[in-house]
Amino acid sequence: MLVRLHQFEHEEVQFDDNRTTGESQTEDSVDKDPEEYFGTELDIDADTWATVEYEGDPVQRREVTLDGVTAVSVPEDVDSDERSTDADLPGATVQVRHEGSIEAFENARVVEATDSNPDDA
Repeated sequence: MLVRLHQFEHEEVQFDDNRTTGESQTEDSVDKDPEEYFGTELDIDADTWATVEYEGDPVQRREVTLDGVTAVSVPEDVDSDERSTDADLPGATVQVRHEGSIEAFENARVVEATDSNPDDA
């Protein structure tokens, strides 16, 4: 199954430069040319966090696309000690199961889940 999520985090504001609170800072630090990072041309895709507005405040959002997923769940019975989802951010903890492993995405929303082989069910 192919699954797309939006994951959210608070924007880390650095006040020692000329940027404002709502201006994206991660795009400059994450979405750099590979040659700038490594000194040579590489074919890589870095995750880019974009600034979006949520309840009047700027937050960071990235799109996560996963293939080969066997199950997706949003458990509500997680102990409060284990649930570290920030109440000031949209989303919840989303668990994605691959063959033999479970991966958790905090502060995430499921955008789409598509079965790439529906006849195999």
